[in-house]
Amino acid sequence: MRFDVLTIFPEFYESPLRASILGRALDAGQVSCHVHNIRDWATGKHQCTDDTPYGGGGGMVMLAEPLLKSIRAVRAEAEHALGQRPPLVYLSPQGRPLDRDLVAELAALPGMLLLCAAYEGIDERVVELEIDREVSIGDYVLTSGDPAALVLLNAVARRIEGVLGNPGSAPADSFEDGLLDFPHYTRPETIEGLSVPPVLLSGHHANVAVWRRRQQLERTAKRRPDLLLRAPLTDADRRWLKQHNLWPGNADLPIGKKPNPGSSVPESEDAPPC
Repeated sequence: MRFDVLTIFPEFYESPLRASILGRALDAGQVSCHVHNIRDWATGKHQCTDDTPYGGGGGMVMLAEPLLKSIRAVRAEAEHALGQRPPLVYLSPQGRPLDRDLVAELAALPGMLLLCAAYEGIDERVVELEIDREVSIGDYVLTSGDPAALVLLNAVARRIEGVLGNPGSAPADSFEDGLLDFPHYTRPETIEGLSVPPVLLSGHHANVAVWRRRQQLERTAKRRPDLLLRAPLTDADRRWLKQHNLWPGNADLPIGKKPNPGSSVPESEDAPPC
């Protein structure tokens, strides 16, 4: 997958793009990332990319001309490399929230442009003329779109085949089956008086699977109960939540809905209690 980032702070990407899994993916050619300085398309001695807003008010607005020139030049370069027109994603607090489904959509693309604004944002005519998608990473405002671009880039890149060293780790991540992840433990068995749950040391794979599923259900119910109402749960999941007073609020218990295949594990008669 090819990423093209348009920013006025290209130095922001130097270290994050070289670190950890993302750095290895770039070295291996599984992902490519090209960072472009919008100022290269600005005119004048100071290569200015912003000006005061019409109508007054605080802050500065990024100018349309250098944005349009940079977007069109970079898009043409990327289109030539990919053989098709890549979409332009504008990182904006007004955009569609970045979630698992959107990450999966973006990961299916061969490439994309990421536009990172600063100050009060960009001239609205750029949005009308060139933006294909607006994406937000949360209901808050950053000093620029660059941290958001790195979040999106990281989330999408890890779904590219071969990027993760262990492909079996991704399906167990939080949100992949609509629930939060279960807790993880490793050596030593006891640390500062806290021990690994005995079921994980038992070697009984069915019991481990049931324990993990129930931990997912309990964590999600306590931390993100909103997820339960749209998660692909089985009737057994719902009954267990109700029995343990974990079903959110006064919501109806929807028994009989067909679960998503592979979304849960079968109950074990000798499963350990949570």
